Amino acid sequence: MVVKSLARELSETTYPGRGIVIGRSIDGTKAVTAYFIMGRSENSRNRIFVTDGEGIRTEAFDPSKLTDPSLIIYSPVRVLGDDTIVTNGDQTDTIYNLMHQGLTFEQSLRTREFEPDGPNFTPRISGIIHIKDNSFNYSMSILKSNMGDSDSCNRYTFDFSNPKAGYGRFIHTYVGDGNPLPSFEGEPTPVEISGSIDDFTNMVWENLNEDNKVSLFVRYIDIATGEYETRIVNKNK
Repeated sequence: MVVKSLARELSETTYPGRGIVIGRSIDGTKAVTAYFIMGRSENSRNRIFVTDGEGIRTEAFDPSKLTDPSLIIYSPVRVLGDDTIVTNGDQTDTIYNLMHQGLTFEQSLRTREFEPDGPNFTPRISGIIHIKDNSFNYSMSILKSNMGDSDSCNRYTFDFSNPKAGYGRFIHTYVGDGNPLPSFEGEPTPVEISGSIDDFTNMVWENLNEDNKVSLFVRYIDIATGEYETRIVNKNK
């Protein structure tokens, strides 16, 4: 499988939807994750990321314009002990709560399926970073309809142990723009990870479609100490 340029993967489509990147910094010392949201409707574009404890949540930029919060207001990032959970919906809370009760990441997601937003049936994409004893691994998941069949949910989990420095994986909700929107296919795309947290944040933000991008979260976590740096970029200011 060919390692792709993340900048090119982002810039070559106007609407990848929501996306998660997880990988390892080029110097090998940091776990890297990014989560971005995009929008085509006024309701979807009327959002910002805000800090919420060790994680983040979405909220309406202009509350007077919020029409339906059900699929757009949620906590994309939460931290549970040694685990950082990143998702594109309220399954963040499902994973957090069920893992707290002793279930695994994959078991927790077996209780959920794709979003009820036919005809798109947007996939639920999720990731989890586990850092302990100076080691790092991660998993990514996608829950999607069976080729647009709302009666059938396909669940895929991908596990990555001891990730190589300078590389990561990228998963997003849609292959590109369309009506209905075509769901992501295959395993998460291997991509290059390089630069400081600010370099990486700027690269991702600058390559997202200017009309459709809404917000971006980036975190670099020190694998030895668990300490982290976070960047949040919101189009609405």
